[in-house]
Amino acid sequence: MEVTAVFDIGKTNKKFFLFDKQFREVHRTYARLDESKDEDGFPCEDLPSLTNWMKSTLFNAMAMPEFQIRRLNFSTYGASLVHLDQYGKTLSPLYDYLKPFPERLLETFISDHGPAEGWQLQTASPLMGFLNAGLQLYWLKYQRRESFDRVHLSLHFPQFCSYFFSGNAFTEYTSIGCHTGLWHFKEKDYHPWVYREDLDRLFPRLRPTTTAVPVNFGEQTIMVGTGIHDSSAALLPYILANEQPFLLLSTGTWNIAFNPFSTESLKASDLSADCLNFLREDGMPVRASRLFVGNEYKIWI
Repeated sequence: MEVTAVFDIGKTNKKFFLFDKQFREVHRTYARLDESKDEDGFPCEDLPSLTNWMKSTLFNAMAMPEFQIRRLNFSTYGASLVHLDQYGKTLSPLYDYLKPFPERLLETFISDHGPAEGWQLQTASPLMGFLNAGLQLYWLKYQRRESFDRVHLSLHFPQFCSYFFSGNAFTEYTSIGCHTGLWHFKEKDYHPWVYREDLDRLFPRLRPTTTAVPVNFGEQTIMVGTGIHDSSAALLPYILANEQPFLLLSTGTWNIAFNPFSTESLKASDLSADCLNFLREDGMPVRASRLFVGNEYKIWI
């Protein structure tokens, strides 16, 4: 049976699926991996453990005689960057988006690139420190200069997973557009602060989310996709299947309400209520609001 393999990497659960040509699930694997800690002692994704699990899981599936994997893609949580040196080796931990951002550094950022309200409206991103992936790079530049100077590429998490298997480095809309603070939604380009800080050079070329490249695994060739932000992945099939307007409620660590049909401009009051815009796979904006309910559930159980 020819199948498509998908890694779905959440904050809590790591999942692997095989789908047949009719998109029916024919195999699944779930795992929970222990967290590591960054140099400050803050919990973070254990990247070596994760990549080892992904590699062994894929190769185990490839060894199943009843399946022939033709395609491979990745869905992961956002607000996370993996930094690579000139040899393609990871340079730093995969910093957790819940890591506290230094208040004084945030004040300096706003002083240099604000005002805050204008920045938030232009990037469609509430100002949230490490939850803004762009500010993670800014923090690395001014708090971990030795590591920053060695950065050759910064990959959004879904695109790192793709790079791990394919060796091809891409950037795509859904990862740029998930409250990173990097994208000027009106100008449809990186925000001027990204160019002023000379950070644009660290991002690979922008490619369509539907991009796939052939990769040889021994004698087998698999088309490897570029990866997608998980919330945007949840929305995409409903956009393709429905012509009438709808609202999608996506549950997980975050509960997110998506409105892909809103044409209203964001207001400051929207941002203060944690309402923002994402980017679809085609670069079009999607209105969204969020509640950290999944995390609350995890704490209570």
